[in-house]
Amino acid sequence: MTPWLIWTVVALGSWGIWAVLSKLLGDAITPEQSQALSTVGMLPILLQLGLSKTTTLRGISVRGAGLALLGGILTCLGNIAYYAALTRGEKVATVVSLTALYPLVTVLLAMLLLGEKLNPVQMLGVMISLVAIWLFNVQAGKSFLGPTLIYALLPIVLWGLSGFLQKVATNQLSAAAAALIYLAAFVPVGLFFVLREPWPAAMGLRTWLIVVALGFFLGFGNVAVLRAFALGGKAAVIAPLGSLYPIISVPVAVLFLHEKVSSRELMGIVCAIASVAALSCERPASHTTSNSAPELEREANH
Repeated sequence: MTPWLIWTVVALGSWGIWAVLSKLLGDAITPEQSQALSTVGMLPILLQLGLSKTTTLRGISVRGAGLALLGGILTCLGNIAYYAALTRGEKVATVVSLTALYPLVTVLLAMLLLGEKLNPVQMLGVMISLVAIWLFNVQAGKSFLGPTLIYALLPIVLWGLSGFLQKVATNQLSAAAAALIYLAAFVPVGLFFVLREPWPAAMGLRTWLIVVALGFFLGFGNVAVLRAFALGGKAAVIAPLGSLYPIISVPVAVLFLHEKVSSRELMGIVCAIASVAALSCERPASHTTSNSAPELEREANH
């Protein structure tokens, strides 16, 4: 296995683990506290990016930096909504698969605001995503906006908008600089909620380990993708692979969290994963210097 592919698989596994860890917290802490305290686990990742020789902030675009920072803030808010969906008792397998559809928002915004065109594979992805949503929600005559979809909509929209901002930002910043600024946004957001939320009365070692692991695996996935690109991996290959973290999260939820998945839900999960892969398949770039970074940062959004 080539080195860049190893790092891509590492990123996929890292995000897959992150996606289910918050379920283990239960109601020990609030979603806002989960987001704030998980930033502790991200500090080593930020330090590594800040000290890297490939990361330079000298002379960078203020507009690009602002977009990357805003993208990070929106991702934090999307994370809180994701954690809240899980604390409401929704299944990890369905929430992870639905929220992984966030590239749909990124693609649609790029089409509307940047004049980009959907290729046939991405058009197929849009149609498959609607099938996935229908399979998850419209059962026994229920409305299209079922509870699971309602809880998943906010992270889908926020992560998708963040992906769009990152895509625009990396037209003006290097991938490493955009990643550093994007992840650095988690620090002020974390401090805000630490000051705003009452400190948990009692947090055992298990809770601390889980919440720190949330931040670490989230940040490490971003570093792994950066490493994959540095080793010569192609954006058109790495982007779809990185988006498929539900193939890790769903089996973990079924095997270790003992979640039951109906045949209809299983079909929805398969459709959601297929849709994510299709939406991530952009046409090959005509200018290598300006297109590999947007693909990278689109995947560095949780």
